[in-house]
Amino acid sequence: MKRSTLMAYQWITGILLYVAPDFTLRMMGVHAPADAMPYVGYIGAFVLSVGLACVYGALLVRACACVERIETVWILTGFTRAAVAVYVLQAVVTGKLAAGWMSVVLFDGACVLVQGIGLRRKWLKDAK
Repeated sequence: MKRSTLMAYQWITGILLYVAPDFTLRMMGVHAPADAMPYVGYIGAFVLSVGLACVYGALLVRACACVERIETVWILTGFTRAAVAVYVLQAVVTGKLAAGWMSVVLFDGACVLVQGIGLRRKWLKDAK
């Protein structure tokens, strides 16, 4: 994987999760009832932590840090995204969440695939 592609991936996912979780919900066409706002805040903190991890990964790429550190970011965010995708999928299927939440399943699932394939094929070691 080219370093510029890797850098873009890290920044885009990090910035979207970090800066705009509310915007992302609106883009998905999903709204939360007023009495759910404490839970939305909790979810926002969780999303923020994943976003910060992605931004940290981007900074590692920019600083040409050792590959193992970037791999750790990908492994940990991959676990988190996989857990979110599985939970949201079952919640949509059982009717607990609106169908608009499938965009979370698709996005996080795609990130898990990209990162899993990238780790397996050693894209990070080849980034130049």
